[in-house]
Amino acid sequence: MTETEAIAWLQAQLHVSRETLEALEAFVAFLKREAESQNLISASTLDHIWSRHIVDSAQLLMFANNSAPQSNWLDLGSGAGFPGLVIALLTNHHVTLVESRARRIDYLQRAVEMLDLTHRVKVAGVTLERLETAPFSVISARAFAPLPKLFDLAARFATNNTLWLLPKGRNAKAEWESAQALWDGNFQVMDSVTDQEAGILVGTLLGKRKNRTIVETQGQEE
Repeated sequence: MTETEAIAWLQAQLHVSRETLEALEAFVAFLKREAESQNLISASTLDHIWSRHIVDSAQLLMFANNSAPQSNWLDLGSGAGFPGLVIALLTNHHVTLVESRARRIDYLQRAVEMLDLTHRVKVAGVTLERLETAPFSVISARAFAPLPKLFDLAARFATNNTLWLLPKGRNAKAEWESAQALWDGNFQVMDSVTDQEAGILVGTLLGKRKNRTIVETQGQEE
């Protein structure tokens, strides 16, 4: 997908307005300036931000219920703002960006102010372990942690109805199959529009499986 194709995809699939495209353009320009002084994204993707990062983030909205404008969205390990800031620019969701690295926190706070999103976007500048427990409608995480660890850290922010949107690259299916030994949930692996070999885990988490110990009683009498 070229940069031109990425912008066309946003307009055709998500009906992104000219005004919102201008906001995304301002964000991309801001990111490129900041990337000169800190390693926000891979240098190899600087010339492909629209396809590798903007659309890669925006495609999550194809699986979300965007008819609920007051939904609370939790984005784990927001880093350069993907997908959380893109989601905030494209929707009316209230978004909490979780980021613990000092320079990234400062960058995100300035980005939120520059994009005039302070009324809907909160930068939680702490580790996830220190974030106050609260229920969220949607939880997203892009390259945050392996699935079992991600669930261990974030399950307390979810209900059985919370939608998890987890871009997991080419290991999406294998990660979910492995995680099912410990966790119960209903997840599907959806195709990514930016990488035909990558997958996005979409679904709900029901909780941790209980360990069952089978006690052998052969030869014992009541």
